[in-house]
Amino acid sequence: MTTNDRLYTSHQPRFAVAPMMEWTDRHCRAFHRQLSKHALLYTEMVTTGAVIHGDRQHIIGFSDLEHPIACQLGGSDPKAMAEAAKIVAGFGYDEVNINVGCPSDRVQSGRFGACLMEEPQLVAECVAAMKDAVDIPVTVKCRIGVDDQDPEPALDAMADATFSAGSDALWVHARKAWLKGLSPKENRDIPPLDYDRVIRLKQRLPKKFIGLNGGLETLDQAQPYLETLDGLMFGRAAYHTPQILGEVDRRLYGAETDDVSPWEAVRGHMAYLDDQLSKGVKLAHMTRHMLGLFHGRPGARSWRRILTVEAIKPGAGLEVVERALAAVSPANFDADAAE
Repeated sequence: MTTNDRLYTSHQPRFAVAPMMEWTDRHCRAFHRQLSKHALLYTEMVTTGAVIHGDRQHIIGFSDLEHPIACQLGGSDPKAMAEAAKIVAGFGYDEVNINVGCPSDRVQSGRFGACLMEEPQLVAECVAAMKDAVDIPVTVKCRIGVDDQDPEPALDAMADATFSAGSDALWVHARKAWLKGLSPKENRDIPPLDYDRVIRLKQRLPKKFIGLNGGLETLDQAQPYLETLDGLMFGRAAYHTPQILGEVDRRLYGAETDDVSPWEAVRGHMAYLDDQLSKGVKLAHMTRHMLGLFHGRPGARSWRRILTVEAIKPGAGLEVVERALAAVSPANFDADAAE
């Protein structure tokens, strides 16, 4: 693990929730924090232009309860990346991350995201400029390659360039991105996973922080990779089955606490929901991130139905969450029942 920054020493991000567009907004992160006090949480990707010229409070504002939190930036101009990173640091983020993995057409047209796998020196220039501008860790999240690139030299080139420029960590989504012929959704499933390629990178760079992302679904599956790698980053599994996060503090951080149950997480989240409702936030904007919490448990279908149908109604408030919670109360079901 690296020793030249605060976050990657003191917080030890052995587990992170990946940045996911339209999913990991501030309400999602506040909810996830109820399940894990230690997991590193990421924003959705935000572009440098939005950060520099847009409504910053709306775009990158967050609650203090979300720490430790990282902001992922999309861009490729070193000057703009440095300016945006400085703004992010001023907002109190614990880390700023560069997106070198998104395969969408919009990102490609803006010359950032996965297409930057072909320009490791440009990414390194961005890292160096950002390191000069901020004191918080600067990290990179990338793929193992794009299109016809050979993942061996492609990933080595990205890692060597960015670490030489001062990057504090490299999170690797262990798939290629096919910019020609596959949609962003297909790029999350079709290119085969190659965890061994990430492990070989770590073996070559044993003193650098290398985290693994891509296809991780359970802690039982993923935890053995921490014998070699430094961190695990869950994406869709953390979002669709967030109860996974309730085990993270005990299993990966050694916390001497019981796992956080889904019921405890909802109860703990009520104060946040109430506060946001008082500020005019619609209940459905927050509860949409909670739909998968009781996945696989008795009453899960009723939980989803109540939140989906009733939370969108005008004036919907905490009483909707209370009704949904009652539908999954353990007292309502036999311990061995299955939905």
